[in-house]
Amino acid sequence: MNELSKNQLHYLNMHRRHKRIIVVSRVSILLTFLFLWEFSANTELIDSFIFSSPSRIALCFLEMTGDGSIFRHIGVTLYETLVSFILVIFFSLFVTVLLWLFRKLSEILEPYLVVLNSLPKSALAPLLIVWLGANRTTIIIAGMSVAIFGSILNLYSEFSEVDPDKIMLIYTLHGNRLHALSKVVIPSCIPAIISTMKVNIGLCLVGVIIGEFIGGREGLGYMIIYGSQVFKLDWLLMSICILCVIAMLLYALIGLIEKWYLCRCKIS
Repeated sequence: MNELSKNQLHYLNMHRRHKRIIVVSRVSILLTFLFLWEFSANTELIDSFIFSSPSRIALCFLEMTGDGSIFRHIGVTLYETLVSFILVIFFSLFVTVLLWLFRKLSEILEPYLVVLNSLPKSALAPLLIVWLGANRTTIIIAGMSVAIFGSILNLYSEFSEVDPDKIMLIYTLHGNRLHALSKVVIPSCIPAIISTMKVNIGLCLVGVIIGEFIGGREGLGYMIIYGSQVFKLDWLLMSICILCVIAMLLYALIGLIEKWYLCRCKIS
């Protein structure tokens, strides 16, 4: 018993050490990159006007923080991303359920979904602007268009691969297809739904930025395209850095939801 406890303690120590090494390595890579970037800009190894520098980006951020404009742009992009993400989850689940309930419908629509998923979504954005106008609704739809078709195909694939023996058990107990869906299929696919959410949150952000490139008057995508046009490259690079942080935080949020669900499953 004591030997087993020692082995467990050794494993926990090794696991903690491994996590510390990973965290330190990640931070070291980031700090090294920022140092080399700043050093190269200050010593004119690179053109600081074109490539900017961490210090100039930080100053630009502080200036825009002072007048509050940066928070308005971040808020707009976050709002459009979250709305498009929620709508993608809702509509993709709704359509996937319909396709699973009506197999003939899925066979009819499958080639169209594949084509729409393969279509470059950046090609749709200008068309959406012409049809719907340059407004926030158009940008949200552009964000949805990037993620929704792939989400439907992935979820339908997961729904179709649920253990048929479990579904047959529902039918044996005089259940119908709706019972099989609610009691077996959806509960079995919750991990896949969460994994799809982790992908979709990034895709929605990409779609929103594409929409803001073309039809936005505010938001981080607008700042990027405007900064490139008037050579305010500090704005451009600052917006890209903020987008990296937003993407990381949104992904981490979905990760927390996944951990909460797994912990709940273990408890139950």
